[in-house]
Amino acid sequence: MPAMSFVRLLSLAYTCDDMTQMLRLMLVDDHEVVRLGMRALLERHPSFTVVGEASTEDEAVALALELQPDLVERGPFRPHRRAPPSRMEVQSDLVLMDIRLAGGSGIEACQKIKELLPETQVIMLTSFAEDELLFAAIRAGATGYLLKQIAGGDVIRAIEAAARGESMLDPSLTQRVFFEVRRSIKKEEAIAFQDLTAQERQVLLLIAGGKTNREIATDLFLSEGTVRNYVSSILSKLGVSNRAEAAAYAIKHHLQDHI
Repeated sequence: MPAMSFVRLLSLAYTCDDMTQMLRLMLVDDHEVVRLGMRALLERHPSFTVVGEASTEDEAVALALELQPDLVERGPFRPHRRAPPSRMEVQSDLVLMDIRLAGGSGIEACQKIKELLPETQVIMLTSFAEDELLFAAIRAGATGYLLKQIAGGDVIRAIEAAARGESMLDPSLTQRVFFEVRRSIKKEEAIAFQDLTAQERQVLLLIAGGKTNREIATDLFLSEGTVRNYVSSILSKLGVSNRAEAAAYAIKHHLQDHI
């Protein structure tokens, strides 16, 4: 059988006729009883096999590297039959990682694994719903973030989704992510106009509304010369070359919300 590229083999649990490719999982948790319970749950699935366990950050990174050869020759497995993997087949496609590990951090381990093995999916499985940890895990490259209170069936579905390349988030945390995204957008929009004075923002708003210098002067009780000076200053501060670009910038960054 010819060797196949590792990238092609990663994160897939596919069916071809009557054969199913096994998805290989690695468990990282500093509590043995948690790992035992998770292994028992996962290995009931006909297409999952747990190929390694770790309890610390260093162990997790070292084991992920050990289980990932550059070229992998893997044969298909028949569904509902678990053949023992050969040396060439042993690799982890997905890592289930606790956030807080004895003497280390699951987030740091996730970041290191993603830097060294970018195709490997990492799902954080934790008891902690803190915003700081959630967003740190996302920045580290985690594919999913699940709370340990989740039902076993939902863990299975999350792993299957991650194997398809989808990102998974515990439903109880979704609203927090949307809130953070909205907050970040508003902050970015506010920064977009931070160099403009209040009067310049008013002038820019009227420019975006399609008004001429004469109309702006009338609306704001200014002279046309003063308006022309404001327009020149606005163009310079925004780094645009004409009124049309300034108007587009104002609309794109929702200037009306920052007057």
